[in-house]
Amino acid sequence: MDKNVYKVLVPHDFSSVANCAVSHAAKIAKSFEGEVFLLHVVAKNKEIDDAKSKLNKIAQGAESSYGVNVHVIVRIGNIFEDIGDVASEIGAGYIVMGTHGARGMQKIMGSHALKVISYSKIPFVVVQEKGPSDTDAYDDLVVPIDHSDVTKQKLKIAASIATHFNSKIHIFSAKESDEFLQVKLDRELTFAKKYFSEKGIAYDIVSAEESSNFKKQLIHFAAKINADMIAIVNTREGALLPDFFGSEEQEVIANDAEIPVIITNPTQKFVAGSVFGT
Repeated sequence: MDKNVYKVLVPHDFSSVANCAVSHAAKIAKSFEGEVFLLHVVAKNKEIDDAKSKLNKIAQGAESSYGVNVHVIVRIGNIFEDIGDVASEIGAGYIVMGTHGARGMQKIMGSHALKVISYSKIPFVVVQEKGPSDTDAYDDLVVPIDHSDVTKQKLKIAASIATHFNSKIHIFSAKESDEFLQVKLDRELTFAKKYFSEKGIAYDIVSAEESSNFKKQLIHFAAKINADMIAIVNTREGALLPDFFGSEEQEVIANDAEIPVIITNPTQKFVAGSVFGT
């Protein structure tokens, strides 16, 4: 296995949304002349051959449709426990996983899945049935910012995507009713503007109209501009994405507009160098 080839891992359960995840993964991999790896986990030995046969057909179809090399991996075990192991083994820089919107959030929000995402050293993208755009880029990326600390690391993933795909970043800013929190928010926005400006990344800033329902307003804005991706970050090391994994926050990951959501952790120090090649 060539360690220099960029790799994207897709956990696949033979569902249509998993096929959609393959299309997103192929788009990323193709932009780097990289490869896609499909992972399916079975419970018993006797299930391996059938799973490989099904996965090989999907791989062949993907290669034909997207023009990328696609490999298959079938393991006996637990999908949520094996995702991280396989990603490390192949040296993946990116994991794309599908969910069936709000109805499928039970699978994503289960304790095993939360653990995989929150403690992953590799960024996750959660997608639904909506495939990527026909262009070779992710043109519009939405980055939500509130009064919580915005560090350079929190902005790296957005800058990495924007630099590689020549995307425009749309900073969606919260509206704070508390004067102290508004001062903090202004400071974070100033830092973000300086950070993106220094990197020569195009951006704009749009403010929420209300001080409540920030996530709902975020999704509305992202849908309005037909965004290609929303970037969120686990801001506390070891926490289960506290900023976005509440009842309202599930709307972000399983949003009605079916916009892909990229989730990264503060432990991912390699983000700028290996996720999108900047």
